[in-house]
Amino acid sequence: MMMSESDQQKPPIVLSDDSSKQQLQMEPAPANYGCKHYRRRCKIRAPCCDEVFDCRHCHNEAKNALEINPLHRHDVPRHHVKRVMCSLCGTEQDVGQNCVSCGVCMGNYFCEKCKFFDDDVSKKQYHCDECGICRTGGRENFFHCSNCGCCYSNLIKDAHRCVERAMHHNCAVCFEFLFDSTRNIAVLLCGHTIHMECVKEMERHRRYACPVCSKSICDMSNVWRKLDEEIASTPMPEMYKNKKVWILCNDCEETSEVQFHIVGYKCLSCSSYNTRQIQGGPPPSCSSRVAEVVR
Repeated sequence: MMMSESDQQKPPIVLSDDSSKQQLQMEPAPANYGCKHYRRRCKIRAPCCDEVFDCRHCHNEAKNALEINPLHRHDVPRHHVKRVMCSLCGTEQDVGQNCVSCGVCMGNYFCEKCKFFDDDVSKKQYHCDECGICRTGGRENFFHCSNCGCCYSNLIKDAHRCVERAMHHNCAVCFEFLFDSTRNIAVLLCGHTIHMECVKEMERHRRYACPVCSKSICDMSNVWRKLDEEIASTPMPEMYKNKKVWILCNDCEETSEVQFHIVGYKCLSCSSYNTRQIQGGPPPSCSSRVAEVVR
């Protein structure tokens, strides 16, 4: 996310009579308003530093930039915003959907609790009282899991694995805080959450294990079958044929004593090769083999 250039806004429009005020309230405002994060007709005065920004994201990017003293970096407390400035007439006022001076609607979607404005209602914004913030996607398409402490798609309502406060942490790949992120978030099979973009980045680098718990993030059965074939076609030297090692499976968390092999170790409980050696000789090169198999 990049900070918006507020000086690209059109100059304030000053109205001289009630008829002009009524006309402006009915007609759509000029298209050049808002920022790269939201399209709306107001700016916020941040209660933390008493400065004006297009939105909270613009504030957070500016106040957490590398050139800012680490002791002075901070995020705006969104629920504490009390004053906004109309982008058309420049009037500063208490938070409200319509400008008290020119009457323009400052955002077709307005949440009084979050002090949030947005003109793009195609996002189907809604306020979740349990989350305490506004979400997108339509209330009818999501449910709030009290155990995970966040909203999830109805598609996984009866299938997701609960993880306490699942999104109240930073993404394990890019380290952006997930709970109020504007980017799409993926819920992995293990229940942990990371950005969808980060999942795709992991797949591009042939990484298929959760960066938090190391469980497989997708169905790897086809890869495991190919590793079966590779192990069958790669006999170990005579001196290693009777060598045994103990392994821990990252997927099912069971331990097994298996035959040593340089390619990888197969869990005897769930047939996964997503395992780690806990006793025995040198570890195998299974992670590199997985990358080669899926190419």
